Amino acid sequence: MPEDHDWEAYKVPPTRTPVSERTTSVPNPVNYFQTAFNYVLDTPVSFIREWIERWQNRNKFYYYHQKFRRVPDLSQCLEGDYLCYYEAEAQWRRDRMVDQEIVEIVRERMAACKQREGPNQFQNCAKEMELLAQVTKAYQDRYGDLGYHGNARTCLMKQKHRMMEERKAAQEKQ
Repeated sequence: MPEDHDWEAYKVPPTRTPVSERTTSVPNPVNYFQTAFNYVLDTPVSFIREWIERWQNRNKFYYYHQKFRRVPDLSQCLEGDYLCYYEAEAQWRRDRMVDQEIVEIVRERMAACKQREGPNQFQNCAKEMELLAQVTKAYQDRYGDLGYHGNARTCLMKQKHRMMEERKAAQEKQ
């Protein structure tokens, strides 16, 4: 390696960065606006926000999800009890939403298994396929052919007709 270095190729950085000097004696108005903004707007808003947070932390309420009590089914309501009809309808709608979410979760698990397993999906995802088939059949048996405007009464009638058909089929086999 050569002993003499090419100082022009590898220049040494300056040892001290020059400080820019102010060219005017007039103060910067931005500093005044920042200070005024801080005292007029930012400080009171920050104080109020911190006070609210302290008050909320003192009265902490943990909310996870709303829990509804189970109400009687529509078949258990007395005739003319419209409040019971309304509660049973609301319970049926909640149950339908829960069942829809169950089907969606199982479907997502099935899709994840297919994505993960690739070409071996028919062997390795057989359990998920069977579970999806059971869940969709149960959902279709209960809510199928009701449409978007289905309600608890039409669902109950559908189940009643299905039960009558099953009894009739069982009697014919005997």
